[in-house]
Amino acid sequence: MEQTPRRLVGGDIDGFIRPRPKLPKDLVDSNFIRPKTSLHEPVRPEKPVSQITSQPKTFSSFGQPNELNSFQPLITKRLSRKHKAKKSRLKRWQNWSLRKKVFMTVLAFLLVGFSLGAYYGASVVASLDKAFHGNVFSDVHALFSSTVLKGEAQGRVNILVAGDSVDDPGHLGAQLSDSIMVLSINTRNHTAFLLSIPRDLWVYIPQFNSYQKINAANDISINTLQQIVQTDLGIPIDYSVLVDYGAFRDAVDAVGGITIDIQSPDPRGLYDAYTHLKLPNGEVTLTGQEALNLARARGDGSAGDVSYGFPGTDFTRTMYQRKMVIAIVKKADTIGVLANPIKISSLVNAVGTNVKTDLTLQDVLRLAQIGRSLNLNSIGSYTYSSTSTGTPKSQALLTDYTDPSSGEESLIPSAGIGQYGQLQNYYQQLTSSDPIVKEDASIVILNGTNVNGLAKKAEGILQANKLTNITIANANSNYAQTMIVNQSNGQAPATRTLLQNLFPGTITTSTSSSKEAEEANNYTAQFVVILGQNSANIKQP
Repeated sequence: MEQTPRRLVGGDIDGFIRPRPKLPKDLVDSNFIRPKTSLHEPVRPEKPVSQITSQPKTFSSFGQPNELNSFQPLITKRLSRKHKAKKSRLKRWQNWSLRKKVFMTVLAFLLVGFSLGAYYGASVVASLDKAFHGNVFSDVHALFSSTVLKGEAQGRVNILVAGDSVDDPGHLGAQLSDSIMVLSINTRNHTAFLLSIPRDLWVYIPQFNSYQKINAANDISINTLQQIVQTDLGIPIDYSVLVDYGAFRDAVDAVGGITIDIQSPDPRGLYDAYTHLKLPNGEVTLTGQEALNLARARGDGSAGDVSYGFPGTDFTRTMYQRKMVIAIVKKADTIGVLANPIKISSLVNAVGTNVKTDLTLQDVLRLAQIGRSLNLNSIGSYTYSSTSTGTPKSQALLTDYTDPSSGEESLIPSAGIGQYGQLQNYYQQLTSSDPIVKEDASIVILNGTNVNGLAKKAEGILQANKLTNITIANANSNYAQTMIVNQSNGQAPATRTLLQNLFPGTITTSTSSSKEAEEANNYTAQFVVILGQNSANIKQP
C-alpha cells in the first residue's frame, strides 16, 4: 500500500533536501521556524498536504520556494527601522547643529549685553557715588538695608531744591538761584506738592548783615539758603539738592523729552526775547534745550524785540518750572524709560555730574520706595500770591518793593519787611489736615460797640482756633446784635460754621439791604464780623 511520503528533516515533501536559508537572529520568528525534533519523530505539515500540493510551486530569485517570501515583510520592517534610525540620527545632528548655532548666537548677545551692562552699570554706580557721596561698601549696604528718612516719623519729608547756572560760563550771576522750590511729601496719605519760593523775595542774610534777594543766599552756600527758608518761611527742611541747569537739560533728554501744556493769556502763546523761545498754546513736546530755555524765560525784552505771554514774569517762569519737574518725574516713571538701561544710565549720569545733595543712596532708595505709592497726576503746584500777578492787595501775600538805598526791585511780605507770618501760615495751610487751617479764610472784625478792645479780644479767640488771616477795626455805628456777613461764595464752609458758633448772631450776605451789609461792602475779606452789644462779654482765651 502506498504510503504518504515522509518529510525529511531539512527537506521538502518531495524528498529532496534543500539547505535551510540562514536567517539573521533578529528575524527569527518563533511562529515560523519549526522546533527542533528527533530524526525519528514524524513531522506534521503545518498545512494539510492537499492544500500544499494544490498550490503552484514558485521560486524566488534565490531559487527558494514561495514559502520564503513570507520573510519579506520582516526584512522590509528591519530595513525600515534602520532607515528611520539613520534619519533620526541625521535629524538629531541637524537639530544639534541648529541648537549650537542658536546657542552661540545667544552667547554672543549675552557677552555683548554683559559688556554693555558692565559698562553702563559701572557708569551708573560711579555717578551715584559721586552724587550721593558713596562707595562700593555704602552701595552694598544701601541695597541690603533700609532707612527711615528725616521727617518720615512725623509724616512729612521736605526737600529744598535750588537751581543755578554755574554750568553756563557766560551767564551773569551764575551762582544765584534762579529756581527755588520745596518738594513736600506726605508719607502717610501719599500726597505731595511743589511750592515755589520767588527768587526776588527780600530777606535778611546774616553773612551780608543786610537785606538781599533770597537767591543771593545760595552764593554763600545751600545751607544758608536752607536756614533762611526754615527760619523766615517756617518750612522745616530735611534735605537739600542743588541742581545746575545742565542737569535739568540732560534729564529731559534722558527721558526722551517731556510734554507740557502751555496756557498763555496771549493767543500767540509764549515768546521770550532773551532765550528766543517761541511756543504755541496747548500741549507741546520739549527737548532738553527747549525745556532749559523755558525754565530760564520770564518774558524779558530787549531793544526792538518784545516778549509776550509772561504776565507774571518770574511767577510765570516758576509755574512752568514746576510743570516741567512733574513732567520729568512722570516720564521717568514710564515702563519704556525704566526698562531702557541706556536711558537710566543717562538720567543717573546727569544727576551725578550736575547735582550736589546731602541725600545718601540709601535715602534715595527709600524715597523711590515712597514715590511708588504717590499719585503723580495729583502732585500739587503752588506759589505765594503777589500783587505783581494781579492778585488783589487784600489777598496777596507779597507785594512789590524797591530798596531806597540800592534801587533794587524785589518782593516783600504784604505785612511789611521781615513780617513773614502770613507766608508761614500759607505753608501750614498747605500741610494741615484741619479744614479751618486749609481754608485760611480772610476775616475782618469790626467793633460795633462802646467796649474798648472788643475786636482785639475777638481776634485772640479766632487765633486760638487756628485762624490767622485777620484784620480788626471799628464799625461806623453801634449795633445791638452781632452780624456775620458772608462774602466767601461758599468757599469756606468750616470757617462759616466756626464763626457762627463763636459769635452767635445773624448770618447774611453783602447783597442784603442791612446797614451791616453796607459796612461790609467796604472790605474784600471773605467774612466780616460786626460785633454787637450781645458780644460785649466775650473773653479772650
